[in-house]
Amino acid sequence: MKEFTYTVTDPLGIHIRSAGLLAKAAKAYSDTAVTVTKAGTTVKASQLMKLMGLGVKQGDQVTVAAEGPGEEAAIAAMEQFFKENL
Repeated sequence: MKEFTYTVTDPLGIHIRSAGLLAKAAKAYSDTAVTVTKAGTTVKASQLMKLMGLGVKQGDQVTVAAEGPGEEAAIAAMEQFFKENL
């Protein structure tokens, strides 16, 4: 399993547009489980409504993890996504 921790800098946090893009990016790695954790609550990154349910705001820390055959590529893509979009 690979993971990283990220502090959200987007003023809106993880909002509907960014959550949709994140879910789409995570679905590209169907053989790998990609999850987002905030304050002890973990959801699959590919599930839009559950991502929104985390209520991630600017300044919140999240941990993104990938586990499975494509974890190296998935975690690299997720890290790049977070840096560029959140």
